[in-house]
Amino acid sequence: MKEKSIGNLFKGDKVIWMVFFFLCMISIVEVYSASSSLSYKGGNFWSPIIYHVTILFFGTFAILCVLNVPCKYFKLITPILIFLSLITLLWVLVAGHSTNGASRWLSFLGIQFQPSEIAKGTVILAVAQILSAMQTPNGADKKAIKYILLISFVLIGPIALENLSTAALLFAVVMMMMFIGHVPRRQMLKLIGGIGAFVAFVLVMVLLVGNADNTKVQDSKDKLTEQTAAEPKKETGIFDKIFHRADTWKARLENFFDTEEVRPEDYDLDKDAQVAHANIAIASSNIVGKGPGNSEERDFLSQAFSDFIYAIIIEETGIEGAAVVLFLYIVLLFRAGKIAGRCENAFPAFLIMGLALLLVTQALFNMCVAVGLAPVTGQPLPLISKGGTSTIINCIYMGAMLSVSRSAKKKPQKDDKSVKPQVQLA
Repeated sequence: MKEKSIGNLFKGDKVIWMVFFFLCMISIVEVYSASSSLSYKGGNFWSPIIYHVTILFFGTFAILCVLNVPCKYFKLITPILIFLSLITLLWVLVAGHSTNGASRWLSFLGIQFQPSEIAKGTVILAVAQILSAMQTPNGADKKAIKYILLISFVLIGPIALENLSTAALLFAVVMMMMFIGHVPRRQMLKLIGGIGAFVAFVLVMVLLVGNADNTKVQDSKDKLTEQTAAEPKKETGIFDKIFHRADTWKARLENFFDTEEVRPEDYDLDKDAQVAHANIAIASSNIVGKGPGNSEERDFLSQAFSDFIYAIIIEETGIEGAAVVLFLYIVLLFRAGKIAGRCENAFPAFLIMGLALLLVTQALFNMCVAVGLAPVTGQPLPLISKGGTSTIINCIYMGAMLSVSRSAKKKPQKDDKSVKPQVQLA
């Protein structure tokens, strides 16, 4: 009887639940290990991990709430979320709290959150609804791409002003959803060409406007700060407001594409502390790792418990541990694809694929940054990095995926034509 009640509580696809469980276990262990300096500075050994476990507890509660909502009802909140996302994104540009030179945070009733986290799910929800509503026997209607680009411009545009990497990753997910949704190939090719021209223009402007010498990344364990050597630039016009982070973008690009070999004794740890200590953490793992809790670079690597937690995972658990984390995200993506393939209706299929691509794409990019395959950005590792509202929102995304697995109408099984699946319509 007890097993049956637990099964009724954790509804939905069991594989997704197992992936979530293992990611949480890894998160608790590694965040606890990587937060040693926070414990030391705060004078409370247990405080950081108690906070993190509490966030995961509320995240699990959020999953249980969302998965019990039939996925067909998600369509009803799309207009509300679009309005809320647009208001908060504009609000954060005007009165947001600055972190690393970017205004990304808002405070409401004492709770800090990033509007971009809400906007990401809103974009996925809106694109899934557009693609499903405009499907034809030959794929998506030609007008679908116009509506998708409109919603992308409205919600992704404001994100790009303060968090270019998040905006780029989100639009990449939108592109993949359009590919899955069979948007006409000619339209996709034109869009790719336009994006290529736009990216080239932005890169040229960043290289022309930005001054990498103004950006100096200091080695701080609990907070990464950026300070200017000279007087800070005053934003006098719309051009300056759009490219006010050009210095940071240019510095990161130059550091990433700089192929000049530097001797260890000549390496500037004050300038490239994150990359240096991440590389040291990975190299010192000796393939097999030092064991959980035995990291040394966690005391030197800025954002070890967040943006660079994957480097700490490699240092402590070696290549095997890193491969396990990667494998869990890949399993999540393929499981979402299998569930989407069983959906009879288009909306839940596009929704679960969009959310899975959102989480997995961010995870892969975070891993690439940690191992030096991508420029440094502020992307945490979903469901593993230490976080607050962002972790809870990612849990809500997992809850929506579980809702699709539980409530979406399934295609009749080919090997059992006499039995129709008894599930709710979506």
